[in-house]
Amino acid sequence: MHTFADHVIEFNRELAFNGSLPEGIRVMNPFRENPDILTITEQFYRKFYDDSSPRKLILGINPGRFGAGTTGIPFTDTKRLEEACGIDINTPATHEPSSVFIYEMIERYGGVSLFYGDFYINSISPLGFLRKSDKGNWINCNYYDYEKLFQSLKPFLVAALKRQIGFGVETEVCYVLGKKNARYIDRINQQENLFGRLVVLDHPRYIVQYKAKQKESYIRDYLEKMSR
Repeated sequence: MHTFADHVIEFNRELAFNGSLPEGIRVMNPFRENPDILTITEQFYRKFYDDSSPRKLILGINPGRFGAGTTGIPFTDTKRLEEACGIDINTPATHEPSSVFIYEMIERYGGVSLFYGDFYINSISPLGFLRKSDKGNWINCNYYDYEKLFQSLKPFLVAALKRQIGFGVETEVCYVLGKKNARYIDRINQQENLFGRLVVLDHPRYIVQYKAKQKESYIRDYLEKMSR
């Protein structure tokens, strides 16, 4: 019988978007662009998910270049992967502020083993996106930044969600990171009826960038809402 880890590893290995995107936007697929990431993610999921227990789902937006874009694990930069998860990797060190907040919250929850035994974190879009700036640079782009992009991606997003629910994800509640993200996930949920209810949490990036002095109250808010 497949474990939760087996399902996630296979899902990541097969991730691809074959549809069309608006002009000036391209996919960022860390699982294909960095050959080390599949090895890193397999270590992580074998360590924390190698069982058949159900998990509650937490959904972010889409991978960024310095978090999941370098490790393949949502909200986990290389420093947290080594120091908190005990997985040593031979890649350049990355520091992602959202990862710092998430792992402080995880520590308060009871540590990585307990937290990952209860929760599975991914993003509504498991692939990231880059857009070409006016200066010709490729910069991070969120799936909801353009309505046309969202519409192009929607079949892919729904299919990815349904497949992950099949891993053993509980569907009574889904925890959503970010208020704008929640509005778009709610649109999908209204059509697809995937989750009984959505619980919205402020996005870690917003917290560390704009509300750093209130970090402790946000951690308490996370822990309180995730216990419901």
